[in-house]
Amino acid sequence: MNGEKETGVCTMLMDEGMDTGDKLICERVPIGEDDTAEDLARTLSEKGAAVLLKTIDLVVRGAIRPVPQDDSLATYAPVLKKEDGRVDWTRSGIEIKDQMRGLYPWPGAFTCRKGSLLKIHRGVAKESSALAGEPGTVLDAGRDGIFVACGKGAFLITELQPENKKRMSAAEFVAGYRISKGERLG
Repeated sequence: MNGEKETGVCTMLMDEGMDTGDKLICERVPIGEDDTAEDLARTLSEKGAAVLLKTIDLVVRGAIRPVPQDDSLATYAPVLKKEDGRVDWTRSGIEIKDQMRGLYPWPGAFTCRKGSLLKIHRGVAKESSALAGEPGTVLDAGRDGIFVACGKGAFLITELQPENKKRMSAAEFVAGYRISKGERLG
């Protein structure tokens, strides 16, 4: 959600605090431009299993040395709430894309249209001064998707899900729901 470019997994010794024990092995994992939280969960579980096996082997051989954590580098991951998924169109297109990726599949990014919820499954940030308008305003809607003005640039919604309906491409939505230029989302 915050635009990080990498994450990782560590094995550590248990102590009285939460995730405060000495580190044993840490391995970094790059975050791809289109990776979602769901994608990373799968990747990190596989990487975590490999790191655990490596740690066990090194512990059994007595070839591992615990390293104290640097508390100044610690970060906090708050518990997610449904409301965290609400898109704030005053943010940049890149921030909205990161929000969408970081909250997929739950709680998911969403906005409102005419009082109904629209869950956003896929989209692309478009950073261009030519794509300007009041944040949340539909700049264009067609086969490519739904361009929505942001605080900086625009966001192209390419896949979405209307409230109580199935997931669909933005082109299908445009054809069936008649969204038009100038309409406001949010």
